[in-house]
Amino acid sequence: MPQGNSTSKVSRWDQHGREHVVRVHRTGVQRTIRCDTCGWRRGAQFLPWLKAEEHLAEAHQATIDPAAARQPSR
Repeated sequence: MPQGNSTSKVSRWDQHGREHVVRVHRTGVQRTIRCDTCGWRRGAQFLPWLKAEEHLAEAHQATIDPAAARQPSR
């Protein structure tokens, strides 16, 4: 049974408010992660989103999660 391609993304902001994005491309069981900011690319069969977050934090100091930033405070 053929499986299609799919793409998701991990976005984080740096301390200057710039958004950095790493896209996770999936073809079957293969996953490739690529940074839109610097072009960094890596194959990642396991935990590609975690590896994307690590790249954003280490290479771009982008650690602010936009989803968490939109959550109302209590």
